[in-house]
Amino acid sequence: MTEQESSTFTITALTADHWPDVERIYAAGIATGHATFEAEPPTWEAFDAGKLPDHRLVALDEHRRVVGWAAAAAVSDRCAYSGVVEHSVYVDPSAQGRGVGRALLQALAANAESRGFWTVQSGIFPENRSSLAVHAAAGFRVVGTRERLGRMTYGPLAGQWRDVILVEKRL
Repeated sequence: MTEQESSTFTITALTADHWPDVERIYAAGIATGHATFEAEPPTWEAFDAGKLPDHRLVALDEHRRVVGWAAAAAVSDRCAYSGVVEHSVYVDPSAQGRGVGRALLQALAANAESRGFWTVQSGIFPENRSSLAVHAAAGFRVVGTRERLGRMTYGPLAGQWRDVILVEKRL
């Protein structure tokens, strides 16, 4: 992965050195109750084991501070799905609205396509309108809504069933 620059940030490979900031940004997303079913960020070891090594990115601001991250995992070990990845993208609350999420999504898609993948997908809670808008701006389309897909285990929505909107970008 080569670095890609915008006017205010640089996209580069996510490494273990970035983990404290990635974990902090992940925790901020979890705290909203509209980012994931996960109740807390994983450990670095679990993250490292679960995400494809060539598909982990961070956005660094002009001070080389992490302001967002994206990562992808295989959706299945079945060969029919070998070209499909599911991604996560999180932006530091202080950097939202600056194009960080869109740049990360575009870089992740370009990276996946260059390695032979044909689809990048994700599930987004309907309440997370900013994530839906960022994905649309980055060329993702809504495939459908998976109703009552999972039940929240934490926060003010604990015990509630949640719908998830499936988005994808064909490469």
